Amino acid sequence: MEDVYFDTVESFNDNYGVTTLHPLVSVVRFDGNAPQRSAIYHYGLYALFLKENKGCQLSYGRTKYDFDEMTITSFAPGQTVKAEPVPGGERPRWTAIVFHPDLLARTSLGRNMSKYDFFSYDSNEALHLSAAEVEVVRSVLAIIKQEIQHAIDKHSRRIIVNNIEVLLNYCLRFYERQFVTREEINHSTVSKFEHLLNDYIDTKAERSGVPTVAYFADKCCLSAGYFGELVKVETGKTAHDFIADYVMMHAKELLNDLTLTVTQVSQKLGFEYPQHFVRFFKRRTGKTPTQYRAA
Repeated sequence: MEDVYFDTVESFNDNYGVTTLHPLVSVVRFDGNAPQRSAIYHYGLYALFLKENKGCQLSYGRTKYDFDEMTITSFAPGQTVKAEPVPGGERPRWTAIVFHPDLLARTSLGRNMSKYDFFSYDSNEALHLSAAEVEVVRSVLAIIKQEIQHAIDKHSRRIIVNNIEVLLNYCLRFYERQFVTREEINHSTVSKFEHLLNDYIDTKAERSGVPTVAYFADKCCLSAGYFGELVKVETGKTAHDFIADYVMMHAKELLNDLTLTVTQVSQKLGFEYPQHFVRFFKRRTGKTPTQYRAA
């Protein structure tokens, strides 16, 4: 399986036989007129793909996902993705926007890219779009493509970046809708999270340390970012705060057992040092563990 590197917009365009009109951004339409080859793609660019059919299978590490029609998946610089044709399936059709990080230099979007968590979502967490949402995405992509085809002038970069920001904000909205409309799936995931969390604190924390969001996201076969958003939508709390609340609940139960020292309680909860537990407890209750016991 070959390795393909997308370090520049031109390298992406060349791979799909597209003329480069702007050195830092491109909107590319792939209509299945060429076979999809198996490859490992290394991204040095941001990329969003609007998938129109089940033309290929993507995987991050161990996770595979056979895409439904009309989904968006996104990649960020530094990510590696393996793509393989679906045996006996139709050739993939998609529209993509790719842009180099340099396009965002000294822009408000560049300073705020971290809020678009979906760039860190795994491929099995693709955004599934309604027909109306597809039209919104296509309309914004059309504006960006039109501007790319325009002769570059002093307004070009600002107009393109502003419309990329509009596109990303729509994706945020659509992801939030997806979390809400998958309420039953979300509820079962949070229930599993609660069960795993209680079990971890009871049986694993003492030898494995304080529970982390990444641990439970992995157990639920989700990326940490997607898992965190799911928990927040379902419970109103961040996954980090959800864990902290459970640790506090167990801490109070253990402190009520006067045969245990504060140090022993901190060890049972996975804190490496007792003073870390004391700071954690006081930050959340306003009292030290000793003061809590004396109350």
